[in-house]
Amino acid sequence: MIDFPFPPALRLLRWAIHGTFAVLLTFAILQQARTAVAAGGVAGEARTAVVAGGLLLGAFYGVGVFVESRLPDFGGRTHLVLGRVWLLAVTLGWVALALAAPSFVWLAFPLFFAYLHLLSLPAAVPGVVALTAAAVAAASWHAGGLTPAQVIGPVIGAAVATLMALVYKALYHESEQRRLLIDDLVRTREKLVRAEGDAARLAERERLAREIHDTLAQGMSSIVLLLRAARRDLGARPEMAEERMLEAERAAAENLEEARNFVRALAPPALQHSSLVAALRRISGSAAARTATRVRFEVSGDPVELPPAHDLTLLRVAQGALGNVSRHSGAGNAGVTLTYLDGAVVLDVFDDGRGFDPARTPVDGPGTGYGLRVMRDRAAALGGTLTVESTPGEGTAVAVTLPLPGREEGR
Repeated sequence: MIDFPFPPALRLLRWAIHGTFAVLLTFAILQQARTAVAAGGVAGEARTAVVAGGLLLGAFYGVGVFVESRLPDFGGRTHLVLGRVWLLAVTLGWVALALAAPSFVWLAFPLFFAYLHLLSLPAAVPGVVALTAAAVAAASWHAGGLTPAQVIGPVIGAAVATLMALVYKALYHESEQRRLLIDDLVRTREKLVRAEGDAARLAERERLAREIHDTLAQGMSSIVLLLRAARRDLGARPEMAEERMLEAERAAAENLEEARNFVRALAPPALQHSSLVAALRRISGSAAARTATRVRFEVSGDPVELPPAHDLTLLRVAQGALGNVSRHSGAGNAGVTLTYLDGAVVLDVFDDGRGFDPARTPVDGPGTGYGLRVMRDRAAALGGTLTVESTPGEGTAVAVTLPLPGREEGR
């Protein structure tokens, strides 16, 4: 059976009403059947016809309940039209049986609920009043006179049915509001899932852009600079040209390994088989080999093991800063210093090049400050800060400070 859009308590109430009708109808039919057997003759045949009418009414009532439970548009126009036609037919059948035998009069009680369920309240209340009057009239006609009990019984039944129907409608309204709220929450959750998916994709694109900028783009730039220098030295200093070409080959191999690791989602090659200190020393030496800038690397404080995310961020910031030194600064000297403090680790990259005005540097676009924004984003992701100090003609200093997990700086 298709579930009604009601909570279990309301479904139980519905079936209790149908059950009441079935019990009262069965009682009336059995009483008429006994009377028919006892009376015999013409009177018995009349009672037998009443029994057949009761069985027909019960079958018609049951078919209506069965069809209602399977209507696809419960509460829709089709349901209401068929329900009201069914109610009219059941009412006419009840009137005929109530006039034929007093035991059928009490079927009016469950019919009260049917009226209040299938009709709007302004139409249902007059219908209940008319049904009550018909029940009182039928009972008094069979008794040969009107008594208070014959009036009080149907009236109390109608009042109780009306109150229960009002409660029923209120519970139905509350249930429907709850269903609409649940549907709205489901739709909102679906929108939230889609928004989170879009945010995750944007974050992944940003992460890949940072990785490509700090690795492949920097490596390609270094290879270009090395090949240009090798071509310049090819005629006058072939040994130096050969050395620069070998360095370009090593840079290309590292870039190829970086690209493969993007696919495998592994750590950067510089950190796979060595420590952060060794990796920084190696990229500082590579930066010095590929340009005329002398690069010095130093470690201050007692080295401690850092989380992989800290190692990766410090390495990428160093790569990005040294790449800027090689491409833009024209510096004769540069330095990389890794300092271990009690509650933080600090990486400084500085040079004595031409410098720039940080306040006037664009923040987007290739070669116009994107690398600095990437460095800041990396540091901020770990709760750190990035500071850039530069003056035109006086060099540049880039410092990133990352807090150590579980420690406080200065303790």
